[in-house]
Amino acid sequence: MKTILNIIWLVLSGFWLFLGYALAGVIMCILIITIPWGIASFRIGVYALWPFGRTTVDRRDAGAASCLGNGIWLVLAGWWLALGHVVTGIALCVTIIGIPFGIANFKLIPVSLLPLGREIVPTDRPFAAR
Repeated sequence: MKTILNIIWLVLSGFWLFLGYALAGVIMCILIITIPWGIASFRIGVYALWPFGRTTVDRRDAGAASCLGNGIWLVLAGWWLALGHVVTGIALCVTIIGIPFGIANFKLIPVSLLPLGREIVPTDRPFAAR
């Protein structure tokens, strides 16, 4: 079932969201000092490409640096990536078939706003990273 949901997601919104994250990652990697945020953008982009069957959990070893990094990310790229999730989620919720995918888009907003200090894990092992 996860595979079917992921394929429909890929067609409806996953590919376009992935392109947004990839663009943000490339821009961040071009500006040498923001390479860690570029890597985080690519990581979240792959998660946004194929989200069903995976979830995010907080990392216990994330400290003040990830909090400061999340603030910088929020200003540089997080707000417009989250806006993309909001717009896509609303558009998907207009149709009856798209409602679960719209809800999935809304669930991706927190990780698009504050990606550092989070880890993507399979849903069958959400506590494996702790």
